Amino acid sequence: MKMVEKTVVITNPEGLHARPAALFVQTAGKFTSNVWIKVGKTKVNAKSIMGLISLAVAQGTEVVIGAEGEDEEKAVEELIDLVTTGFTED
Repeated sequence: MKMVEKTVVITNPEGLHARPAALFVQTAGKFTSNVWIKVGKTKVNAKSIMGLISLAVAQGTEVVIGAEGEDEEKAVEELIDLVTTGFTED
């Protein structure tokens, strides 16, 4: 199985804190694939709220969102959409 990774810049004014982080974790949790987010050399499980908040991602930070598993492409695509739309729910 291959792995999917995409780079995106966090444009949300609050970065990945509190509500946006909770929404990110909730979205990642819908998928069976292993999903992660990487900032620099630090990589954490995207399904872990504590892991995500520990990254202290601010607005303008470049992050890599990755997934490996049966729904990896859909997982990365949906998380990238979430970030690029500024964490607004459809």
